[in-house]
Amino acid sequence: MTMFASSLRLLTALEMQSVDRRAITEGIDSFTLMQAAGSAVSNTIEAHWSIRPVAVLCGPGNNGGDGFVTAIALRLAGWPVTVALLGSLDDLSGDAAKAANLWGSDIESFSTDCLNNADLVVDAIFGAGLSRPIAGIALAQIEALNQSDTPVCAIDIPSGIDGSTGKVLGLATRANITVTFFREKIGHLLYPGRKHCGDIVLADIGIPSSLLPNNGQMTWKNDPLLWQHKYPWPQSENFKYDRGDVLILGGEHITGASRLMAQAAARAGAGIVTVAAPDKVWNIYASSLVNAIVRRFETLKDLKTMLGDVRCNVMSIGPGAGVNEITRQFVLAALATRRAVVLDADALTVFTDSPEQLFKAITGPCVLTPHAGEFKRLFNFEGDKLYCARSAAKQSNAVVIIKGADTVIASPDGRAIINANAPPQLATGGSGDVLSGFIAGLLAQGMPVFDAAATAVWLHGAAASEFGLGLIAQDLPELLPVVLQKLQKTFFEEK
Repeated sequence: MTMFASSLRLLTALEMQSVDRRAITEGIDSFTLMQAAGSAVSNTIEAHWSIRPVAVLCGPGNNGGDGFVTAIALRLAGWPVTVALLGSLDDLSGDAAKAANLWGSDIESFSTDCLNNADLVVDAIFGAGLSRPIAGIALAQIEALNQSDTPVCAIDIPSGIDGSTGKVLGLATRANITVTFFREKIGHLLYPGRKHCGDIVLADIGIPSSLLPNNGQMTWKNDPLLWQHKYPWPQSENFKYDRGDVLILGGEHITGASRLMAQAAARAGAGIVTVAAPDKVWNIYASSLVNAIVRRFETLKDLKTMLGDVRCNVMSIGPGAGVNEITRQFVLAALATRRAVVLDADALTVFTDSPEQLFKAITGPCVLTPHAGEFKRLFNFEGDKLYCARSAAKQSNAVVIIKGADTVIASPDGRAIINANAPPQLATGGSGDVLSGFIAGLLAQGMPVFDAAATAVWLHGAAASEFGLGLIAQDLPELLPVVLQKLQKTFFEEK
């Protein structure tokens, strides 16, 4: 990952707390940071709403302190503001107490009555570091707020969301906008937290990037800045075998899945795409795939012969292949070559009864792309999606992509990327087959396996967004050239 990608780092709540402590150690005044945070929230509110009565709900910690500073800034800008505090003013300490004293006006009791006259609510009750379920009056307040139609601006993260996992701790505020600081937190991107955040505004409050934690468990938000410098842009001296040869296992009963994969691999730039088609349905593949070589097979021996062609540098297996012994044995034979392999769907399901056999066989570049059900059948991990993806990648020694609206890409070395550009129309049959083809096409051109996986996931989402509503899977490869041309233009303009 490049130095320019530091803005895309995602932090846990503990990592953010460590950054705050280091900032203070480096001589940055903590109250100055709080004032900058409150100012950023106030500016965001003024940019998104017209002047109206605002209720600022403050908690007992520094998130509440940010709320007081926000209230002061809005009042100075002419907004009618009321503040309600969870707990006693006497219980506040440090910067939060200082901010409350600067407010210097009446503070309402923390009850649902304080919402009655508000046309906008600022949620400054709890921040990203919350680790216990919401209870008591805070629970009643959030219930009342969620039942109203009043727009909400959350400070740091909606109250009730675990900033490190995105989990709802009993109940959570549903915000229209969330303003967070320095770096986004993992809980902003993982569901259900992401759904509660609304639009996310990331504000610079004066903490230098040099204070970012440097550890092996780094997490990023997916973006071209992470991988575009490694993208295999076509060069004038290239010929087709420079751009790789993808071998795809075609299925006998479901032919559409592997055909989608073939089209996607070709659009992603693979120089040659070869489909191994069962003899009984060879004519279906041969007549429909004008951009691929279609080779017939009857036995596993025929497939292994195809693997003997060393120009074939990527194998993509699974979609429509069938849950049978030929699929299992072909996967093992492909992995034994130590060339790049992409496994999805049936290629994963066929190892449900013996996942360790699959993991032991992975000794070269490999990407596993399970959806949630396939993941549960292969792996025994429970927890948030990021933890599960990291654990699975380490166990399998493969890059693991757990698909969904918040797709996670994890590497065996602990690095992980969370994707945030996938529109809901991607929830359509065959879209996962296209993703496997995109990954295979990028691997064929020599892109490193972790980068290829992240790139393919982002391109997949961008192509779907380019199309809009009414999307079906076969539209995705056709939209990829548009996305790539825009990406290339941006990349070379920035250079």
